[in-house]
Amino acid sequence: MTTAPVASRLFEPARLGSLALPNRLVMAPMTRNRATADGVPQPIMATYYAQRATAGLIIAEASTPNAVGQTYANITAIHNEAHVAGWRRVTDAVRAAGGRMFLQLQHGGRVGHPDNSGLTPVAPSPVALPDTIHTPSGHQNAVVPREMTVEEIRSTVADFAAAARKAIDAGFAGVEVHAANGYLLHQFLAQGTNHRTDAYGGPVSGRIRFVVEVVQAVSDAIGPQRVGVRIAPGLTVNGIEEGDTESIYPALIDALAGVGPAYLHVVFADPDQPLFQEIRKNWPGTLIANPVLGWGGPLPADGGKHEGERLLAAGADLISLGRAFLANPDLVERLRIGAPLNALQDKGLMYVGGEAGYTDYPVLAAARHEGRVPEPTAP
Repeated sequence: MTTAPVASRLFEPARLGSLALPNRLVMAPMTRNRATADGVPQPIMATYYAQRATAGLIIAEASTPNAVGQTYANITAIHNEAHVAGWRRVTDAVRAAGGRMFLQLQHGGRVGHPDNSGLTPVAPSPVALPDTIHTPSGHQNAVVPREMTVEEIRSTVADFAAAARKAIDAGFAGVEVHAANGYLLHQFLAQGTNHRTDAYGGPVSGRIRFVVEVVQAVSDAIGPQRVGVRIAPGLTVNGIEEGDTESIYPALIDALAGVGPAYLHVVFADPDQPLFQEIRKNWPGTLIANPVLGWGGPLPADGGKHEGERLLAAGADLISLGRAFLANPDLVERLRIGAPLNALQDKGLMYVGGEAGYTDYPVLAAARHEGRVPEPTAP
């Protein structure tokens, strides 16, 4: 039995810069540790992303712009020609399947380990991550990062710009600068990790400077219409303590608006929070919102559709979903017709490599043939 599509703004077309998007659903970047030890995307990744090409936009997983920025083992990178060639296989496959992709650029900062990168991590200040780091030999205590010099800050800004150019060479439509989730750029924003007394620390105007310089350099390198920025106001993951969240983000939004990137991506956005409402009011461009679905908790039965619709009603332009796209290659169609979603497999499979929990999730036709998913009923 078939049913009529479920009416929702999520399925309306939209535009992002020069890109025409067939719907407003964005596949959020999700690290899945399927690259080689030196960061080259493997062929299985082309299969994985092409399976999900019906998303309005795919933002590919975090890739490091330099060697010292590596976080964990087997994550992707984008700072040499082997990385470019590996990613080009992925973007070619997604384009052939009708999709569109951005690449997220992420420097781990203190979230790293010498056993992963071969280098001592760097950060705004020598404040260690209060947690362990997964390495090829298991979890190890984090090391105290080395405080970046001003010269290293400038060279890192240049590395982000060079990585953005390589991403375009690899066939991506643009890049997302990751300034969230406790990684290097977020570390500069937060009082708990930024104890600097120079121009990159102290008051909010100093702590936002590095983020703004990175976004400016990336925009200069590939054009602002090809650039997005991800932020996570108030998020405490990876030991981040912002201290003055309500002051950081209005100032950052104003500064970024002057640069003019194509979009702002707000993680764990709550339409009822005044700060989200202020961001929407003051951000002049496209706003991608990632709904609050619980950190590590069970995935809602609707994959986040209801919360996404609430965010659209509150002014978001596009909605990003992560785990729902991981478990459902055909998520857009399932949500459109109201079909049940696949259950997530064992969380541990997300990070161990191979097909299990990665490319083996069934689409509707196969799932119904195997008796895993019933036919949807009319609403």
